[in-house]
Amino acid sequence: MFGKKEIFEIESNKYISNAKEYLHNQEKTEGLLKKAIKKANDKKGSLSEVWDKLQLLLELIKAYSKGEYKNVSKSTIMTVIGAILYFVSPLDIVPDFLVGIGLIDDAAVIGYTLKKLGTEIEEFKKWKHTSLFTQQNPFD
Repeated sequence: MFGKKEIFEIESNKYISNAKEYLHNQEKTEGLLKKAIKKANDKKGSLSEVWDKLQLLLELIKAYSKGEYKNVSKSTIMTVIGAILYFVSPLDIVPDFLVGIGLIDDAAVIGYTLKKLGTEIEEFKKWKHTSLFTQQNPFD
């Protein structure tokens, strides 16, 4: 029987293969981000445990698609896009319409993705912090 990790790998691989369509298509990526942001805002209370993590993934995709941040491998950005595709999909392991439990798998995929991509995600966090500081630094 499959464990939790194996199930996440199988499910995320389905979505990662679809992520290729978004890799160099900024318009399509923006559409995905809009869907994800809308769903996230609609379900914010249910996503409280992973809210910041989800925001980080969305910011990474946005920065990458705009060409602002490229210090990430294509496999990592495809994994992140795959996780967001999973998140916006209403029919996944636990369908979203199941009140109370429909987002559990989404939250788990978000957490799993961050854990799997730890080093590159940490580099993005540093870049984001430095970038924000530079933009707000009154001494420049």
